[in-house]
Amino acid sequence: RENSTENILSSANRLLLHEGRLMLAESTRLLDVYLFLFDDFLLITKIKRNKKKYGGSDTSLIPVCPSLTPELQSFIREGGFCTVLDQPIPLDRLILKNVEPV
Repeated sequence: RENSTENILSSANRLLLHEGRLMLAESTRLLDVYLFLFDDFLLITKIKRNKKKYGGSDTSLIPVCPSLTPELQSFIREGGFCTVLDQPIPLDRLILKNVEPV
């Protein structure tokens, strides 16, 4: 989305604390999402898969940022990408609750 902030991820003071995949229940369907937990907000991205693999048959040549987790590097090599699902959630406005498995 267009935002008055230039690039929310470019802060030199921001730390990535954790990242990983999660299934998000959205009304009547489940979404495959990838979360990025920074020290000041939570970013939820939707996992997309390309039908065509980038780089043809040899996907080992795709440049991938070494700071990404091996899981995310592998996903990108397979032609996947993440798009931001919604506005980042500031941690001071986030409430966590334990929920029993369904």
